[in-house]
Amino acid sequence: MVSRRELANAIRALSMDAIQKANSGHPGAPMGMADIAEVLWRDFVRHNPQNPKWPNRDRVILSNGHASMLLYSVLHLTGYDLTIEDIKNFRQLGSKTPGHPEYGITPGVETTTGPLGQGLANAVGMALAEKIFAATFNKQDAKIIDHYTYVLVGDGCLMEGVSHEACSLAGTWKLGKLIALYDDNGITIDGPTDKWFTEDIKKRFESYGWHVICGVDGHNPEEIYKAIDLARKELDRPSLICFKTQIGFGSPNLAGSEKTHGAPLGEEEVEAAKKNLGWKYGPFEIPEHIYKAWDAREKGKKLEDNWNKEFEKYKNLYPEDAKEFLRRINRELPPNFTEVFEKYVEEFLQDKKDIATRKASGIILDKLAANLPELIGGSADLSGSNNTKHSRSIVYTKDSPKANYLHFGVREFAMAGIMNGLALYSGFIPYGGTFLVFSDYMRSAIRMASLMKLKVIYILTHDSIGVGEDGPTHQPIEQTSSLRLIPNLKVFRPCDIVECAAAYYHALCEHTGPMALILSRQGLKKQLNKKEQYEGAKKGGYILVRENGDYPKAILIATGSEVGICVEAAAILNKQGVPTRVVSMPCTELFDEQDSSYKDMVLDKRATLIVAVEAGSSNIWYKYIGDKGFVLGIDEFGKSAPGKVLFEHYGFVAENIVNKVKDRI
Repeated sequence: MVSRRELANAIRALSMDAIQKANSGHPGAPMGMADIAEVLWRDFVRHNPQNPKWPNRDRVILSNGHASMLLYSVLHLTGYDLTIEDIKNFRQLGSKTPGHPEYGITPGVETTTGPLGQGLANAVGMALAEKIFAATFNKQDAKIIDHYTYVLVGDGCLMEGVSHEACSLAGTWKLGKLIALYDDNGITIDGPTDKWFTEDIKKRFESYGWHVICGVDGHNPEEIYKAIDLARKELDRPSLICFKTQIGFGSPNLAGSEKTHGAPLGEEEVEAAKKNLGWKYGPFEIPEHIYKAWDAREKGKKLEDNWNKEFEKYKNLYPEDAKEFLRRINRELPPNFTEVFEKYVEEFLQDKKDIATRKASGIILDKLAANLPELIGGSADLSGSNNTKHSRSIVYTKDSPKANYLHFGVREFAMAGIMNGLALYSGFIPYGGTFLVFSDYMRSAIRMASLMKLKVIYILTHDSIGVGEDGPTHQPIEQTSSLRLIPNLKVFRPCDIVECAAAYYHALCEHTGPMALILSRQGLKKQLNKKEQYEGAKKGGYILVRENGDYPKAILIATGSEVGICVEAAAILNKQGVPTRVVSMPCTELFDEQDSSYKDMVLDKRATLIVAVEAGSSNIWYKYIGDKGFVLGIDEFGKSAPGKVLFEHYGFVAENIVNKVKDRI
């Protein structure tokens, strides 16, 4: 009978070989965590390698993503569509085994990890999703959602601030089926951590409300098994298991040293380690008896077959619920959603009220919630300011998990990371609100959502110097432009409720990635009253006001609160004999995707002057104005004063725009 150590050594051998062949990677963590992984996957994880998307599978997240070869080795050995050739191609161009795990690239990878701590936040989101989904769909006589979320973490994950934010929420929310397995090896890149990481982890997590199991030998399979089994039985609190391990376990000369963390061991040390471990096989050679012992395909098929029988029973008893479950888990919108949304737009077109776009967003959310139960959201302690809490909001509490609204507290980074976990789980479209200036706290998680092309919505309000008296600490200057630099992220700064509706439609029905809605604090004049203008907004940029003449002499491009100012200026210029066009460009990325004929029609090349107007950094706009104009922007920090005063101070008034255009013309 094959021993547990030999099965774990298969992970170590594959990891050493792949990293050595690539001449790049992190062997220490896979070698140190191999015994934990062997017990976890072979004795506890419920999964089906032949169907990585089985809805009731356990989720396993590798938060310390540099240990990717641990995960790739397990996926290969258990029977996922990850061949030995894929293992050999570790870190190579176009391979299924990139340097850090990437969602959508490798079957069995639940989330993209690498920036430490974020996988832990994603896991909190997934465990929350499981609890809400179970409360929504499970019945007393038919249970279709019942699984665990496991997350492997290292010292770095627990040092990152996002771990404090996310784990605090996990304890408050009592996510009892979340289990974190901590690789407590006391080593990071700079060496032993006793000089910079000395807090009492047990007390820290107990203060969050976690169940903590300490002092487990991470190389003793019996202790590992008992600890995981104990954690699984604690359903009222999330669990943290602290495993004492040795980084680079098995390496005779480098084990326990930071030298194993981020570099290949070297061919001689690989051979010495294999000899020390009793591994008698060549590079990338796994004997048949070890493959057989690891293979989880038959067991996984039985698990899913049994679940399918339970789901058939569920369908017979609760056909409408079953239909809704499948719709949501398959990420499909309700069949009549587009028609319903178009009716909302008709209402908005007829409404003439002037309101802040943050309030417009709240009105739209309220309507969406009636037809989109998968919409789940919250705010980082700014619900009233962000207008994220609608009339149909049901607040999640530890005792009432059948909910659609989350109070994240002042935890912007965790909010964004948890939103990613909710989106990855399937069945949810998450949104989260804060002030635009605080999107900097969320940026790394926004970047990860963009990398994974997740359908999440960021509601970022108080979008300019219009914030007013709070001053430069709260006045976003560079944030909108910096968000526009992130690939796959659509940044939409609407000027009124109709453009806001166009943004939501694109986010929900057309875009395959995240969207950031940049919304005003102050009330804005409603601009749009025709359906074709709504359609234009869905293209990212369009002609809002046409010039008096055959073609424009001046084109004013604006977004958000500055659109209304440009409309006022254009009215004066057209009256004074300067044919002036106003182009509203709520989403530059979407406009850039249009064909050249459309873009040339909107930004008519016959214009003498093109002016871009936005109360923020000017750099993004030069690609549109070329050598034909100027940008009226803000490239310095703001000041503390009423918003209207600041707009006048920085020249965001119609009179100033008129004078500047006439001077240039």
